[in-house]
Amino acid sequence: MNNLILLVACFLFGMALRKGGRMPGNAPSALNSFIIHISLPALVLLYIHDIRFTPALAYAAAMPWMLFAMGAGFFWMAGRVLKLPRATVGALMLTGGLGNTSFIGLPMIETFYGHEGIATGIIADQLGSFLALSTVGIIVAGLYSSGAPDARTIARKIALFPPFIALVVAVVLIPVDYPLWFSAVLKRLGDTLAPLALVSVGLQLQLGHLTGNGRNLALGLVFKLFLAPLLLYFLLVGALGGRGLVTQVTLFEAAMGPMITGAIVAIEHDLDPPLVSLMVAVGIALSFFTLTAWWWVLRAV
Repeated sequence: MNNLILLVACFLFGMALRKGGRMPGNAPSALNSFIIHISLPALVLLYIHDIRFTPALAYAAAMPWMLFAMGAGFFWMAGRVLKLPRATVGALMLTGGLGNTSFIGLPMIETFYGHEGIATGIIADQLGSFLALSTVGIIVAGLYSSGAPDARTIARKIALFPPFIALVVAVVLIPVDYPLWFSAVLKRLGDTLAPLALVSVGLQLQLGHLTGNGRNLALGLVFKLFLAPLLLYFLLVGALGGRGLVTQVTLFEAAMGPMITGAIVAIEHDLDPPLVSLMVAVGIALSFFTLTAWWWVLRAV
């Protein structure tokens, strides 16, 4: 609960700083750059190093990839039907197709399922959401940003994406025991991610952006908070017969609001920043209520 209070407070601080004109205009870009280059790589180096994968957690690792694939298909079709701008389609894919499986997900899992569910949440986040963002997410961001870069440029972006570099290093270092001081430094740096990300989103959020974005916001959040978790429920429970705590937590993670880091990548690529900020802010706020409903539904699994 303390983590949730911190996130809400940082988001409100960001809004207050913007309204009071207390931060320079490039503050969100500076915060986002710090997150991408320092905070997120530190978390990856810390948590990937300690992951121990088991077959029972395969659903959790696969879920975010399935979610992103469904989201990419859904928003691509919606973009064709509604004639949405390319930047808007890319923004919806990165925010509606990726869940906040860590900074909101892990505190919510602990609240509803206890400490026993945390391991499943970490697998879903690190081997699912984060890895999907670092690879196919970067591809989508490159394709839908202005200029639509070629395959070589996109491959270069993936290879030079700091969290992806950290992922490769973390995997290589799995057999090596980190010194205690190194783990402590990584944790302190990683702990800056969620507060800075929420401040950044708050700085960029303007409720006036609801005008003209209402339809696209509703489209993204209906998919992310209701339709996508429902489709995954039918797949994992109905078709594959999944049961128990791992399945419950996996589907609970699927129902999380939009991914903060995915939103930052979208904003860095200039993919409809007003809509991205609304997706994160409104999506996280609504998810506190929708997740309660999903927890109630998933009790029978």
